[in-house]
Amino acid sequence: MWHRNVLGAIGNTPLIQISRLSAGLPCRVLAKVESFNPGASLKDRIAVVMVEEAEARGDLVPGGTIIEGTSGNTGAGLAIVAIAKGYKCICTTTTKQSQEKIDVLKALGAKVVICPNDVEADDPRSYYSVARRLARETPNSCYMNQYDNLDNTKAHYLTTGPEIWQQTEGCITHLFSGAGTGGTISGVARYLKEQNPAVKVVGVDPFGSLYYKYFHTGEVDLSEIRPYLTEGAGEDIMAKNMDFSLVDDYIRVNDKQTMQMARRLAREEGIFAGQSSGLVMAGALQWMEKALLTAEDLSVVILPDSGFRYLSKTYNDDWMRAHDLL
Repeated sequence: MWHRNVLGAIGNTPLIQISRLSAGLPCRVLAKVESFNPGASLKDRIAVVMVEEAEARGDLVPGGTIIEGTSGNTGAGLAIVAIAKGYKCICTTTTKQSQEKIDVLKALGAKVVICPNDVEADDPRSYYSVARRLARETPNSCYMNQYDNLDNTKAHYLTTGPEIWQQTEGCITHLFSGAGTGGTISGVARYLKEQNPAVKVVGVDPFGSLYYKYFHTGEVDLSEIRPYLTEGAGEDIMAKNMDFSLVDDYIRVNDKQTMQMARRLAREEGIFAGQSSGLVMAGALQWMEKALLTAEDLSVVILPDSGFRYLSKTYNDDWMRAHDLL
């Protein structure tokens, strides 16, 4: 079997059983390992769908420019789609993101604009605002806006959800996912709950993000928002893709737990995963240890991206020591 271009290789990522990390739990734990996508993250999925839907609406036409604000992975996915379809790509990102992510974007031909991380979302210097401004100023361009573009959720409803349902033969009982834009958890949850409303969906949030507090109280507490090291998860704005009605519970994990769990995934399971993967796995294991699960339960944990994006951070002892994470 062969593909006409790299886009054909997106999706159909494997489920891999987690054995050592889940020792002591009565249920089976499976990881949906999204680093098997060509762009090494689950964001490849939304990149294809957002671009194709923009084409269908006439928002993106031949010779156009794709513009997006990204923590790195969505930008990489969009850069790959741009190559395959003949578009230009401009990505805004922040000083928080790893150098590997910036280097990947440049290697894939994207123009990268780096913005300060420690500014409010509506500040004209933020990567959200700069992306919108560039879209206004760049002729024949289309701002993808993964946060509020519901084609993000649609991508996971059409692909990730059905894959998990088919791969578990409909036996999944619990789904664990992080949320930044909210597209992954919302799209997968919607599909799975349509198949079986009893499936429980648990979100995992870093300390410093607003989602955990909002889920439990219905309030946006600005005092909860503070800087954190974990990339690609949590948010300081309410993304329209985030559908809390599909989530059954929410748990929080700190940076140290996140980074150490990412390392344990590599060392104990042979899965070289990124920071957000460590976040979700740490939260999932904590939640399952306190839940009344049985041998009949089957949990799926979504691992969004690859450890190769974080060689200078999570997998660098000097960086870990400098941030008191070892």
